[in-house]
Amino acid sequence: MSDKELRKTADKQAIDRFLHQVRSTPKPSTEQGRLIFALDATASREATWDQACHLQSELFLATRDLGGLAIQLCYYRGFGEFKATRFVTQTQQLLELMNDVSCRGGRTQIGRVLGHALKETRSQPVKAVVFIGDCCEEPVDELCHTAGELGMLKTPVFMFHEGQEPHAKAVFQQISKLSGGAYAPFDRSSPQLLKDLMAAVAVYASGGAKALQNFATTSSSEVKRLTRQIR
Repeated sequence: MSDKELRKTADKQAIDRFLHQVRSTPKPSTEQGRLIFALDATASREATWDQACHLQSELFLATRDLGGLAIQLCYYRGFGEFKATRFVTQTQQLLELMNDVSCRGGRTQIGRVLGHALKETRSQPVKAVVFIGDCCEEPVDELCHTAGELGMLKTPVFMFHEGQEPHAKAVFQQISKLSGGAYAPFDRSSPQLLKDLMAAVAVYASGGAKALQNFATTSSSEVKRLTRQIR
């Protein structure tokens, strides 16, 4: 075989190797970050549910430049009622889902929220869970165990606590810490604070810790405190 033929063979082999490498290289993910937006829809939270309906657009607006977000609404109410919707990518879709819900008296079901988040993220990664609630009426050890499992899977839970109930505060802080998330209190008289906190978590779910740090530099002191809790 001549030198010219050898060069052609070598060139063809190099091209074949290159094409094989390109085909076998993992393609970058184009999927939007997934976030579970979970709320206590029992009777004590009716006023703040309306507030959350007005503010939910922040979850989408804050992430437009980061690739967006897919959000699943999750809530509990009444006698053992627990619902999780499809994932949506538009603020109007989420608002319509929330407007279909009315609050009903009942006990908390935070364990079902965490268990559902665990199941979802095992199927396809969930970047963050936002929970808004005011009390806890469940065994703490079980909640903490599931929160720890979420932490192992890198699905942080952000516990937004309405009011000052001390037992709920202690439980919510443990859940957030074990899952790698953060705890933040608020009250219904401070809608701007809830708006900022929701936007901060949306940025984290869409762009990661670095995006959240960048967001926090021009945000409120509460957002900065939230950011410092992320491990």
